[in-house]
This record gives sequence, structure tokens and C-alpha cells, in this order.
Amino acid sequence: MGQSINDNFTIRLIESADNTQVKELVVDVMATYSCIGEGYSSSDEELEDMYTAYADHRSDFYVVVDSQNMVYGCGGIAPLKGSSDNICELRKMYFYASIRGLGLGSQLMSILLSKAREYAYKQCYLETVSGMKEARVLYEKVGFLPINSSLGSTGHNGCDNYMLRYL
Repeated sequence: MGQSINDNFTIRLIESADNTQVKELVVDVMATYSCIGEGYSSSDEELEDMYTAYADHRSDFYVVVDSQNMVYGCGGIAPLKGSSDNICELRKMYFYASIRGLGLGSQLMSILLSKAREYAYKQCYLETVSGMKEARVLYEKVGFLPINSSLGSTGHNGCDNYMLRYL
């Protein structure tokens, strides 16, 4: 059962049936910012089976769906690879342009940061690109601060903005 945000959309945990739509969403959004290929999340192996990739301990992945279970947005948290176990990474938070500005990003972010605290993470890290201005506004609004260099070993060397939030 998901959390109904309004009459049109619900935020719920990913199901295996969502895998194809999530991959399409990530690739489509990244393509609009010319972020396709090695060094970007659009090339991550986990896109083939996001449901299984986030089934691990201290990881969750959510989708924003309409009443027909069509995926319009997504995002998750997981341990930051190559870092201490008290830092999680905000991963693959993307929305189709048609639903941006409705407050769904803020709602999903609230859920993800709450889960991060529940899982006893002390910090949440994210990587993005300069062109994703709307996303960076949201991140700053909820307390993420820019940092000078990347953390961990995400493999996303195409990103040029790094942010951290204390939980």
C-alpha cells in the first residue's frame, strides 16, 4: 500500500513489475540533459532489475504512480558504495517533466530522508549535473549543501555537482 499524495498520484515501494518503466524513466530524463553513456546513472547495471537492487538491508526505492500504475517518478536510498556505513546515497530521483512542480519531489524526499534516519544513517550524499537546476533547488530546499568533491565510488564521473546533508 502506498501513500496517496493527491487524487492523481501515489508514492509506493517499487515492485518487480515496475522495472521496465523505471528504466525508461531514468533513461528518458537523463537523455533530456544529454547525460547518456558511461559515467551517468542511465548506464548503471541495476537499471535492469531495480526491484532486486534495492531489496538489500538499509535500501529502499520508491515510485510515483498514477491510478493505472504508470510510473511518473522515482527515487531511492542505499548505502554509498566505497564509503563508511553511516552515509547513504540518494539515488535515481527522477520525474517526468509533466509532473514536476506538483510537490511530489518534496513528498518523496521527505519519505527518503525519514527512511535514511530510520536506517541509522548520519549523512545523505547525492550527485547531480549542473543542468538539473530544478532538482538542485529541491535539494538545497531540504538542506543539502554543496561539497567540493565526490564521495564513495559511484562510477558517476559524468556528474559535476556533489551535495551532502546531515541527518
